[in-house]
Amino acid sequence: MNITRVEKEQGAALLKIVVDEKDYGAAVDKMLHDYKRKANIPGFRPGMVPMGIIKKMYGKGAVAEQAYRIASNAAFEYLQKENIDYIGDVIPAEEQGAFDFDNAIEHEFVFEYGAAPKYDVKLTAKDKVVYHKIKIDKKMHESFLDNYLRRFGRLVDVDKVAKDEALTVTLDNGDLRVEDAYVGLISMSDEERKPFIGKKVGYKTTININEMYKTPAQRASMLHVKEEELEGINPEFSLEITKIRRFANPELNEEFFKEAFPGGEVTDAKGLDAHIDAQIEKELARESDFLFTASVRNFMLEKAALAMPTEFLKRWLYTINEGKFSMEDIEKDFDSFLKMFSWNYIQRQIITAEKLEVSKEETEAEARELAAMQFAQYGMPNAPEEMLANFSKSILDNKEQQQKIYEKLYEQKVVESVRSKVKVTEKAVSAEDFAALAKEI
Repeated sequence: MNITRVEKEQGAALLKIVVDEKDYGAAVDKMLHDYKRKANIPGFRPGMVPMGIIKKMYGKGAVAEQAYRIASNAAFEYLQKENIDYIGDVIPAEEQGAFDFDNAIEHEFVFEYGAAPKYDVKLTAKDKVVYHKIKIDKKMHESFLDNYLRRFGRLVDVDKVAKDEALTVTLDNGDLRVEDAYVGLISMSDEERKPFIGKKVGYKTTININEMYKTPAQRASMLHVKEEELEGINPEFSLEITKIRRFANPELNEEFFKEAFPGGEVTDAKGLDAHIDAQIEKELARESDFLFTASVRNFMLEKAALAMPTEFLKRWLYTINEGKFSMEDIEKDFDSFLKMFSWNYIQRQIITAEKLEVSKEETEAEARELAAMQFAQYGMPNAPEEMLANFSKSILDNKEQQQKIYEKLYEQKVVESVRSKVKVTEKAVSAEDFAALAKEI
């Protein structure tokens, strides 16, 4: 066996590996004898097919398979022996020539790899990264407070439609009469709810239900029928408002505070405002942390200035995706790919150098937090511990979700490692300016 390395552009290189019969002969003979033992060919008893027939039928394929296997293994062994760190994977090269497995006994395989770029970043207090915090303003506080109080609110009767009330109406088209149909203005656009604004109980009008609600499911729900029963129903209805109800927040009295804070941690409006601000800060901290991670990523990419073998990586992407994407598709999204690929490479260097680890307990705690957030989105901010435990276990049992958790936690540790070595300056910005920064970064 003979191995030759040939340097290409931007850190890519070729490995030309020549194998001959001495390298693959024994493996081919073993493979053909296995075929002979298992072959089921008409006219011959099992295991009694002449080797000449076996070689004629399977010889070429056996030589191709075993020669490639040996050459491929040799490529990886060579890289390991020569202590060559590579990225992506070793792939068949475009420079690969034709094979003659029928007649030749010597075959040259050409592989390509991309050399891993040099990473030599030393961080000091002279390096600076900004941590942006969102300032809590009055509008933000009131919006968050309103959303919080809605959990304990209720529907109350009102005299007139103002904006997004819930209407109970009577519908009648002569053939079908529905006396307690529901019209939810909150789900309509300003233009759609405009005809109802300012109207009172007893207001009458005509509607086309097909124009009011676009989907069959909505129309069936309003008319209290099944979707398949909609066909043949005249969509022109008279409509009379019989009840107008508005969602009202609870009064901030003793009863409310006992219900909302059974532990007695908040007992008055001033304490509630402080609690709301603390909750907002917790929510905003996630946004700030997310943006800081992006800032650290961009800072480290610029600091490291990795010389990635870009042309090789494009060919590697094309090869491993087995034709799912054209080279034009890869070119279009390559800059984004290269940025994240380079960041992942930097993370691996830091994880190795700093000996960072993610424990089982940390993954379980992260899964539990994800479970709690999921339940909160469905209106269960205080889900029972047993439900959280079961759901977090199902998250970790999913290999893809488990991998995402590990990646997130490792990235957090990498960011904290960088943070501990550089100067971090906190800067308070408005929500609007923060959004603009996030878009830019």
